[in-house]
Amino acid sequence: MKTNFWALILGGSSGLGLATAKKLASHGYHIIIVHRDRRSDMDTIENAFDEIRVFGNQLITLNADALNAEKRPVIISDIEHQLPKGHQIKVLVHSVAKGALKPMYSESNSTLTDTDFRITFDAMALSLYDWTKALVAAKLFASDTRIISFTSEGNTKALPNYSAVSVAKVALEALTRSIALEFAPIGIKANCIQAGITMTKSLSMIPGYEQIKANALKRNPNNRLTTPDDVANAVYLLTTDEAKWITGTVIKVDGGESLI
Repeated sequence: MKTNFWALILGGSSGLGLATAKKLASHGYHIIIVHRDRRSDMDTIENAFDEIRVFGNQLITLNADALNAEKRPVIISDIEHQLPKGHQIKVLVHSVAKGALKPMYSESNSTLTDTDFRITFDAMALSLYDWTKALVAAKLFASDTRIISFTSEGNTKALPNYSAVSVAKVALEALTRSIALEFAPIGIKANCIQAGITMTKSLSMIPGYEQIKANALKRNPNNRLTTPDDVANAVYLLTTDEAKWITGTVIKVDGGESLI
């Protein structure tokens, strides 16, 4: 199924964003990926992008800083010029993972500062609104647009070294509700997916992640971790016509992990 619709994925070179790009491409979406990666990693990343191209859809990749307020208009202008006439963005996926993973208190290690909280909040929460507002202003969204971002169980549970991210996730959910409410007149639906513990590069950066992983396996009634493909499947479901009455909510995709 080929369409004139595109999915724009912020942070789509690995993990949940990359899995989502592949899933949506398999269902006919053209894909735009904005990512920020080192040149030394690009061979591996390009191999992953080739897996998207296999579906025969158009793919635009931009290795640029999506979080830089000065560069955002340039990135959006670049996207605007590369989109074929009559094509629109129907899906925006926010998969940005940039935050401070430090304790609030420690006798031996550095602890969180105000700046750490602000950087994490800007990257993992506020940037969703910044991009939504900018794409609306550029008139790049379709009349029925789906905006999807990723939260975690840290929205309600305290974890060591995770407090800055927790603050950002709570804010991300609040922003999603407000986007769903205030942009509804122009056809935007916005939701968060709360994924279970998923083995990604982002998880491996959390101090003590092996214990987090082990605890998740004990709690999950399906006896396995969530996979990026599990999450990507849910993203796709939220882009379908049948899901257009779902907006402003948090949907758990964790195999029942959060039940215990």
